[in-house]
Amino acid sequence: MTGASVPGARDTSRAGNILGTPYQRMLAELGRFLTVGGVATIVAFILFNGLVHGFSTGDHPLLSDRPILAYVLANTVGMVISYRGARSWAFRDRPPRQADGGRSAYVLINLVTMSLPIACLIISRDVLGLDDPLSDNISANVIGLVLGLGARFYLFRRFVFRRPVTRRNQVAQRSELVDAP
Repeated sequence: MTGASVPGARDTSRAGNILGTPYQRMLAELGRFLTVGGVATIVAFILFNGLVHGFSTGDHPLLSDRPILAYVLANTVGMVISYRGARSWAFRDRPPRQADGGRSAYVLINLVTMSLPIACLIISRDVLGLDDPLSDNISANVIGLVLGLGARFYLFRRFVFRRPVTRRNQVAQRSELVDAP
């Protein structure tokens, strides 16, 4: 018998490391979450700027006098993109907590956390009197985005997607079912 046909300690430990430590899983989820969020943000950024500031076409932008509505519309499109990416890739190892696949909780969390960049945009425009493209984008799409991202990552992991499915979780769930009255 050759040494290759007998699994060594190195081979058996490799199977246990597929999912990694909870810290490694969280970092991997965070990376995927930020990638999905980046794509959704780029789409929302382009839509927002097109609706409020135009694309230098010389025409009057559709929502130049309604930046909050433009922000909500653009980020609603971004929300749809981010849900699909989060569900199918970023949190793929976490089954949803709700029967609807987590859609209602996802939308609710997005709507609540959307208030952070909107508040930044309102402060920039109405308190500071800044309505140029750079000010709008720094307030809503930089400062507000960072505040909203941190809140959403925590809330999605906590309330929308369950803990990752691992061998340990499966054993614990089976023992709970057996011990249930």
